[in-house]
Amino acid sequence: MAPKRPKGAGAFPKAVESPAPARPDPDALYAALDLGTNSCRMLIAQPKGSGFHVVDSFSKSVQLGAGLERTGRLSRSSMARTIQALRICQQKLKRNRVRRMRLVATEACRRAKNSRDFIRQVKRETGLTLEIIQPEEEARLAVISCAPLVSTKTEQLLVVDIGGGSTELVWIDISSVPRRDRPAAIMRLHNGFHTTDSPFPAAKVVDWISVPLGVATLRDQFHDVEDDSARFALMSWFFEENLADFAPYKDEQAREGFQIVGTSGTVTTVAASHLGLKRYDRTKVDGLRMTSDQIDKVIRGYLELGPLGRRRDPRIGDDRQALIMSGSAILQALLRCWPTDRLSVADRGLREGLLYAQMSADGVLEDGPF
Repeated sequence: MAPKRPKGAGAFPKAVESPAPARPDPDALYAALDLGTNSCRMLIAQPKGSGFHVVDSFSKSVQLGAGLERTGRLSRSSMARTIQALRICQQKLKRNRVRRMRLVATEACRRAKNSRDFIRQVKRETGLTLEIIQPEEEARLAVISCAPLVSTKTEQLLVVDIGGGSTELVWIDISSVPRRDRPAAIMRLHNGFHTTDSPFPAAKVVDWISVPLGVATLRDQFHDVEDDSARFALMSWFFEENLADFAPYKDEQAREGFQIVGTSGTVTTVAASHLGLKRYDRTKVDGLRMTSDQIDKVIRGYLELGPLGRRRDPRIGDDRQALIMSGSAILQALLRCWPTDRLSVADRGLREGLLYAQMSADGVLEDGPF
């Protein structure tokens, strides 16, 4: 006798639908766009606790400052590349219905004779309003982006932001701030470097400087030097010469209680090389601490590779092989001036600073540890 067919056999199983992720409330979203000498970067995020959650992002090498050293103007081709990237940013802002945003341009637009015409062209072709910010605000935003990485044991802090067209250095004394409040004191600098009306113990900005040399502009200064090692040595020496007006430069700094935080593609690439990463991983790089000896070993390795070897290195590649050496020359000069065992790597910068500043001003960030 044939077995009876079980009841319901052959019936189609009920489909299990996974719910689509809820779209974030546009009223809770903030955007920050950083148009630099070399790159165009944007973040769209919503506040989360004392930080934020990234909803969407964009990053593209546009080389806006290509040829600027020679002509003093933004070229047609570099402006066209940049506007193409900005159109993508505009589409992302529209798709997410973002209403709170700051879209800023830095050193290339500060220096170019035709930057105002470019800003008008961007507005006409994309609808985006770019704001050219001054070096002090750029430095301040870089500082507050690094606040979560400041150790509670730090008393003297040097934040270094190596950009494409300029490098900002800010020296901050937080020795009078209670230890647990030190990162928060850095965050409060979004109001300005010299505000005195805060009821909380304040971080004191001892000095700051914006050196008009970044990875692209320093490279262009020595493009005619053919020997790789000689070019590197000249770049490092030349950058150190440009630090002469930075007040803390002359004072020998005790290593105890002193921290350097470095934010730039150079610093994160050096960190990735140190870790031997095959693919870049932000979670392993952001917040990593490296010694001067470890950084120097990586830089010596870059020099031994030479231009061809650096092009073939997956962490560097063809686009960045020349830029990584000018950035490394800046980093080496800084470590000669302030040898430290506490260089912290920050995979964050102007965009994060812009977001923190907007959210702090609106009071939507919670108090507490980052």
